[in-house]
Amino acid sequence: MPVKDPSLNVLNRALEPCSTAPLTGYFRDGHCNTCPEDSGSHTVCVVVTAEFLAFSAYVGNDLSTPRPEFGFAGLKPGDCWCLCAIRFLQAHDEGCAPKVRLASTHRRALEIVPLGVLNQHSI
Repeated sequence: MPVKDPSLNVLNRALEPCSTAPLTGYFRDGHCNTCPEDSGSHTVCVVVTAEFLAFSAYVGNDLSTPRPEFGFAGLKPGDCWCLCAIRFLQAHDEGCAPKVRLASTHRRALEIVPLGVLNQHSI
């Protein structure tokens, strides 16, 4: 199993959980932990909206349709999820970024998304 990066958030504090229902994260541990093998950088803890879910499906990543073969029930508005940093930035650029939980967003997200952008969407 890959070694995780130190679990610090974008506020340089201990990374807080994102969600266990639905269970999220690259490691499916409820945190937006990451490692070098996580090429998608699943590091931004978001609260999904209907608008974001529609956008994500439109760009080819349907997060709302259940995939029982992968143990995935599908997301619904209000669910928290560890989102790929580049997808978050893309949603921001298109005007449909979901809200962000900074305390649950891994500091590696800052390699892709400026802190100012994350702050604009923080809850």
